[in-house]
Amino acid sequence: MTDTATNPILSVSQLRKLYGETVAVDGVSFALGTHEILGLLGPNGAGKTTTINMILGVLEPTSGTIVIDGCDLAKRRRQALERTNFAAVYAPLPGNLTVAQNLRVFGLLYGVKRLNERIEAILDEYDLVRFRDTKCGVLSSGEQTRVALAKAMLNQPRLLLLDEPTASLDPATAREIRATIREFSANNDVGVLWTSHNMIEVSEVCHRVLFLSRGRILLEGDPRSLPAEHEHETLEDLFVTVAREPLTIRRTEEE
Repeated sequence: MTDTATNPILSVSQLRKLYGETVAVDGVSFALGTHEILGLLGPNGAGKTTTINMILGVLEPTSGTIVIDGCDLAKRRRQALERTNFAAVYAPLPGNLTVAQNLRVFGLLYGVKRLNERIEAILDEYDLVRFRDTKCGVLSSGEQTRVALAKAMLNQPRLLLLDEPTASLDPATAREIRATIREFSANNDVGVLWTSHNMIEVSEVCHRVLFLSRGRILLEGDPRSLPAEHEHETLEDLFVTVAREPLTIRRTEEE
């Protein structure tokens, strides 16, 4: 069960980001509950990555608030980010460092207690013991993804952000990664924010989805029932409509 209303892991309120006259994110508000996997969806340029970068503290919002596990990011940045981690296939770990060296460096950055024990546990959990002394740059895509996830779990985050976590992976490896994340979400007091262009994956993994269009939330709901609510057969069909004809969806919502 998720508890978004009374005990959110992440609360975003009226988030805006302007670049001069260009509005990248326009008044986005949502909450993410414990044990919930929330899909943040939308075409390229919809504002997904900008939103994620603001939650990660990489970008400063023009206005609005971000609260992570009770910590206002603007006022208690260190405490908020201590509770957060991130993984994406386009952000690989340093390839000239071994798996163990990468985990140690990031463990020190996050101030992980009893770091040696934590590294050993995470190597075992993600089936990386045999790659301990292998440089990350020579690992396969699937192996690199597992290392990135291991890094993301090092500080036992309350908020985990995954941006296209299975992109470019073969189907078997992608399935394994999805199962790992679902298990992690179910067994820990954590919320997961997941972006993907793979709508079959989203339907399988996410409890709820938000569709962004032109910096605003256009739709929200259960990915398994949302398409039928808008007279579409699949989530992919709905995604295409949101990407190509967002005004059609908006008019339907207003009616």
